Amino acid sequence: MATQLKIGFLGAGKMATALARGFVNAKLVGARQIFAADPFPAARQHFAVETKAKTFTTNLPVAQAANVLILATKPDQVAAALAEISGGFTKKHLLISIAAGVTIAKLESNLPAGARVIRVMPNTPALVGAGASGFALGKNASVADAELAKKLLSAVGVALQVKESLLDAVTGLSGSGPAYVYQFIEALSDGGVAAGLPRDIATKLAAQTVLGGAKMVLETGVHPGALKDQVTSPGGTTIEGLHELEKGKLRATVMSAVRAATEKSRKLGQA
Repeated sequence: MATQLKIGFLGAGKMATALARGFVNAKLVGARQIFAADPFPAARQHFAVETKAKTFTTNLPVAQAANVLILATKPDQVAAALAEISGGFTKKHLLISIAAGVTIAKLESNLPAGARVIRVMPNTPALVGAGASGFALGKNASVADAELAKKLLSAVGVALQVKESLLDAVTGLSGSGPAYVYQFIEALSDGGVAAGLPRDIATKLAAQTVLGGAKMVLETGVHPGALKDQVTSPGGTTIEGLHELEKGKLRATVMSAVRAATEKSRKLGQA
């Protein structure tokens, strides 16, 4: 794969840079097998510095150089980007789109018949190699395409295949979820400050506590409820805190947040 795979980015923003850096670090490709196009000089320069890859001002040379194209433009720039490469898009190409809200049908309609397309919903922790992505296959994408997409996305975190109809739920959960977690970390820190801790210490403890809890869930495979019970001693401090969270309807509020974000994503996709 490392000698045959050539990856081109249509758009060289932060997410594209993070993905490219992850691919190189995972030794899936070398810098010479990565290409990117972006109309903004600052974006091209940052991408080149971070990845050592070649950049272009327009998209067609990227399509001509690569066999896997990652569409990393803003949603309102998708049609123009695909129109630019359409004449150079061949059966050898696989398009992986991380453009938010742009459906597979819209992507396929802007490419030649038979185009192999995969739509991805990534999230911002991919920037630090801890992303959570959901991806769905277009009608012409193969099992091998799915395996390749998963391998690429796994270089910057976790990647799970879902039906396209579930990508709105992925958006509501992991796409928007980092913001919920940041707010929870901030609230934990505020609680620590209220209890007397200095702000810098409270924030570091809060962030590390969330990181540790997440690693426990992922690495042990134990249900979060069971892990919670392990921390909760009869008549102890933790059950008192949990009681307050229940009174504040934490779980119901988080569930409502995910559902609201999912519905908003669904509406945006229909626009």
